[in-house]
Amino acid sequence: MVHAFIMVKTAAGKSEGLLADIRNLEAVSDAHIVAGNFDIIAEADVPEVYDVLHTASTDVQSLDGVTDTKTYIAMD
Repeated sequence: MVHAFIMVKTAAGKSEGLLADIRNLEAVSDAHIVAGNFDIIAEADVPEVYDVLHTASTDVQSLDGVTDTKTYIAMD
């Protein structure tokens, strides 16, 4: 199992609406609006590293209002 954190930047005023959409993605176990360089942090639990790529680059980045993502894979 691969655990990853997907940091999401959103367009102005879009964070609250996107939070539910991100939480509803199959691979996402949890997501939160945060203060800082990113607007939302999503946690993903998937079988393979490729699934992290798919979740971040296809599922999250395709949502209307997402402007950028950065993904970190947990090493423990």
